[in-house]
Amino acid sequence: MALEKTKKKEIISKYKISKNDSGSDEVQIALLTERINGLSGHFEKNVKDHHSRYGLIKMVSRRKKLLNHLRKENPEKYQQIIARLDLRK
Repeated sequence: MALEKTKKKEIISKYKISKNDSGSDEVQIALLTERINGLSGHFEKNVKDHHSRYGLIKMVSRRKKLLNHLRKENPEKYQQIIARLDLRK
């Protein structure tokens, strides 16, 4: 379920704003989206895994809060991140 180091570094380098950025809203949203998308295959195989489903709900909620914050602070970046990650909003 956790991301591999190489995949995580790739996502951070793709969405970072500055050279040493690893915690901006855009990076956090991209990392959460990757983890959420990765769990979809897990739930197809393990239908009764309710504990992981609870964790998924927490991740979706965290991503939603970050997206709402980004929408308030910078609507242009919000639209860009929605388009880049192919999220519905």
